[in-house]
Amino acid sequence: MIVTIVDVLEGESMLKQGAILMIAAGLSMSAAAGRDVIYDYATVIDAEPIVRIVRVSTPRQECWEEDVVYRRGYSRPNGVGTVMGGVIGGAIGNAVGHKKRNKQVGAVVGAVLGATIGSAIADNARSGYGHGNHHGTEEVCRIYDDYYEEERITGYRVRYRYNNETFTTRMDREPGDTIKIRMAISPVI
Repeated sequence: MIVTIVDVLEGESMLKQGAILMIAAGLSMSAAAGRDVIYDYATVIDAEPIVRIVRVSTPRQECWEEDVVYRRGYSRPNGVGTVMGGVIGGAIGNAVGHKKRNKQVGAVVGAVLGATIGSAIADNARSGYGHGNHHGTEEVCRIYDDYYEEERITGYRVRYRYNNETFTTRMDREPGDTIKIRMAISPVI
């Protein structure tokens, strides 16, 4: 039994009929194209490299040592050092004075001096001098790009001869002495 395109198309919608005709036409063309193609070899006359200048980046790493301070914990200023220094300084100033007036002046001067010293001691404790902080070095690195230009071959302009005629094409790699060619044969209508 032979099924024709007309048999398939009967009873189908116009959209389906168009799709079926396109598929049938494509299949017949590809079958015909496969029969009318032949392969042969042609002699290479010349292969000239196609050169392009490209910019090349080369990463370079530079490293150096930097001094760092490692701190263990940070406390905010809370005024305890100033108050404690003021109380202790005032008590010492009061004890040093011999008369009532001297004791009052000594207490005030001692309180101011003690508050200043207490504040300085608290600041030093917060900043870490002698309280668990230590100094060291760390390696720090940075990457720089060095650029240079170089010539690169991006393809070959190839001249070849077939049947005493010269043709030119572009190829990605060097062809050698011969290249394989494909010829499509079709009648002139």
